[in-house]
Amino acid sequence: MKRFSWPVRVYYEDTDTGGVVYYANYLKFFERARTEWLRSFGLNQDKLAQEEGLIFVVRRALLDFVRPARLDDMLEITVEPLKLARVYVELAQEARRGAQVLARAEIRVACLNLRDFRPVAMPQSLRESIQQ
Repeated sequence: MKRFSWPVRVYYEDTDTGGVVYYANYLKFFERARTEWLRSFGLNQDKLAQEEGLIFVVRRALLDFVRPARLDDMLEITVEPLKLARVYVELAQEARRGAQVLARAEIRVACLNLRDFRPVAMPQSLRESIQQ
């Protein structure tokens, strides 16, 4: 399973009064990278919800903040699958500035039926794309 990366610039709106990225914004950065990771497989989440009645939700998030990111930093946000199960995928994510790791996360994303929010198997085509 291959690592994916997505660039993110830190804007003023991402920072606290000290000019440091507010901790909750790393979750937003990680979410954007996961969305682009899925798009890289040709998967549009809105289309998946409308046509197949499937959505992805974060089931678990474990974060570790290592170093601060600051205003105007150019970050690389990575997504790397760790474990692929029938109804969820576990991912390792990092926010990096160059070679420096600023934040790490382990994220479990589950596939749910949009009507009743119950777990459902991921489409086989998506599972195959993640495994490549």
